[in-house]
Amino acid sequence: MSARDELQRVLGLPGAVAMGLGSIVGTGIFVTVGIAAGIAGSSVLIAIVLGAIVATCNGLASAQLAAAHPVSGGSYEYGYRYLGPWSGRLAGFTFVVAKTASAATAALGFGGYVLALVEHGSRATQIGLAVGAVVVLGLIAAGGMMRSHRTNLVIVAITLGSLVTFVIVGAPSISAAHFELGHASMRDVLHATALVFVAYTGYGRIATLGEEVREPARTIPRAVVITLVVTLVLYLAVAATAIGRAGADTLAAATKQTNAPLEVLAPSAIQPVIAIGAITAMLGVILNLVLGVSRVVLAMARRGDLPRALAHVDGGSPRRAVLVTGAVMGLLALIGSVQTTWTLSAAAVLVYYGVANLCALRQPPEERRFPRVVPAFGLALCVGLAIVIAVVSVY
Repeated sequence: MSARDELQRVLGLPGAVAMGLGSIVGTGIFVTVGIAAGIAGSSVLIAIVLGAIVATCNGLASAQLAAAHPVSGGSYEYGYRYLGPWSGRLAGFTFVVAKTASAATAALGFGGYVLALVEHGSRATQIGLAVGAVVVLGLIAAGGMMRSHRTNLVIVAITLGSLVTFVIVGAPSISAAHFELGHASMRDVLHATALVFVAYTGYGRIATLGEEVREPARTIPRAVVITLVVTLVLYLAVAATAIGRAGADTLAAATKQTNAPLEVLAPSAIQPVIAIGAITAMLGVILNLVLGVSRVVLAMARRGDLPRALAHVDGGSPRRAVLVTGAVMGLLALIGSVQTTWTLSAAAVLVYYGVANLCALRQPPEERRFPRVVPAFGLALCVGLAIVIAVVSVY
């Protein structure tokens, strides 16, 4: 097999962190926090911290697995190795379901922010923009990891700049009266936590791209930790600024009405900056999800769990897997409902990371980097949040 027919290790620590941030800092901060605020009120700040704790346990387990087995496919491959084919297939298919749903959510968020920026357009236009974004970014991802990496760096820089601007300019007008943390029920806080947790799970992209990371045993664990720390600080700062300026109810209402809540709540002088940052954030999430899901599709095709034609690599890129992944994401975006796609994603991703934690518990001592209590706690939290989602979906 020639080098052109293999994935290449081109990502160092900065690139891996940028991929993680590009995956996380998007739908979660610009859309999901507003949805969660509608469930838990200002207690969404508690949900953000709890979501980070769940993500950290799962992230460390995934990093431990990826350091030992740096291949494409993430928990799909780990499941096969440690638990058997049934768990590998479960992890693979739930990842594909969860992340195609997440990509559709990000694409719809992108369409919403574009319409907010130009101040006109219909729901059909929003959906059309969503599908168009998936197509364009799918073509970029098909061009290979280096092209995707460079695109992602530009996207992340613009997005982080806009969010820092929002916090700096908006912080002076925060009112303590908007923070009433004791009014949400435990069920509401846990429901919000489950949704927010999904917004953190972009760190998993680092593990999923393990076959394209340099010095994976060293780079992947460090990249996961750095990504999660930066994201937690950013999420708390932005959410506290948004709620402190207008209140959780206003944030939730803005999310339902426009899909562009931060722009609505930002001082008028910086609203265009926030809109542009939101647009790039959604594009970053879509790009990274196309990359991540296509690598799982590649791994599943290699084992025959998906058509083997999708395992073809050309010029260092699994182009067939990328194009099929993008097509499915575009079709799912046609549903046109952020709430529907995000709830689907939350349920599926908890199953996926539950499998990852089980695999980490089965690793031999020489492969472990963290105490067994870390994946055990992560597994318990995944099961608990999955039960919460099931309960709130029924009742």
